[in-house]
Amino acid sequence: MTSNSVKIDASAAGTFQLGGDLSVNRLGYGAMRLTGQPGNFGSYSDWEGGEKLLRRAVELGVNFIDTAEAYGPGFNEELIASALHPYRQGVVIATKGGIIKTAPNDIQADGRPENLRRGCEASLQRLKVERIDLYQLHRPDPKVPFAESVGMLAQLQQEGKIRHIGLSNVTIEQIEEARRIMAMLPEGAAQGTIASVQNRLNLAERRGEEVLDYCLKHGIAFIPYGPLGANPLKQGAPLASEEGTLAEIARKRNLKPSQIALAWMLHRAPNIVVIPGTTTIAHLEENIAAASIALTQQEIETLNQIQAA
Repeated sequence: MTSNSVKIDASAAGTFQLGGDLSVNRLGYGAMRLTGQPGNFGSYSDWEGGEKLLRRAVELGVNFIDTAEAYGPGFNEELIASALHPYRQGVVIATKGGIIKTAPNDIQADGRPENLRRGCEASLQRLKVERIDLYQLHRPDPKVPFAESVGMLAQLQQEGKIRHIGLSNVTIEQIEEARRIMAMLPEGAAQGTIASVQNRLNLAERRGEEVLDYCLKHGIAFIPYGPLGANPLKQGAPLASEEGTLAEIARKRNLKPSQIALAWMLHRAPNIVVIPGTTTIAHLEENIAAASIALTQQEIETLNQIQAA
């Protein structure tokens, strides 16, 4: 259910300058679910359908697509390349490394420099690119000094294999440490700063807002994963203890609760790049339509009062 007055165009969300030089529309697509199930493990069962969905996303203005080596593992990146390569000008494919996944329930962080190099070079091949626009550390590895992991990403950047570096599942202290490492690179090196942070955040789970605000202050893109919670929100489905508030606003606007939730995130901060995922074109179009939803100040204040986890 999408109002006829709502335009389906991701560019309506506005743009953010990723790393200062990559303009991306603030409503993107998270490709994780285009993998085998359970556990996002194995090849996606409807490969042709996944290709059609990815192409439709780009047709509707999505120019930021998020994936990771761990999704599949590897199959998700291959599907994206199969659908979109050669990539339309301006389309940014972001991927992540630093996780070893051998089974749906066997996921281990591996932030060793040699593994990050292996993962980056494998992603380059699967995505069919010479340089990855945004390469993110999937999560810090408690067994490896954080500086060693970030240092390898900086080295890969200097080698021209990574354009911008991002982090995921990190604290403010870790972001600051990574920024210090980047600032210490030799003058003239292919470097910048930390371009993005990908932590969990949605209307009902807002413990990540301190990191969001830090990123906003320092010009870092914040890419919230799980923007609709564990599963896409549906009419009548609970969202924390205040689903009634969300559903009431959606009913008055003749929209889906999920669309209002995405619109709230886009209103929350100008550095947010939202990446909702889906496996159907109909739901993809609903999500992208959220880019055009202008919430009133009263609606925003009401949603802000939801008791977040």
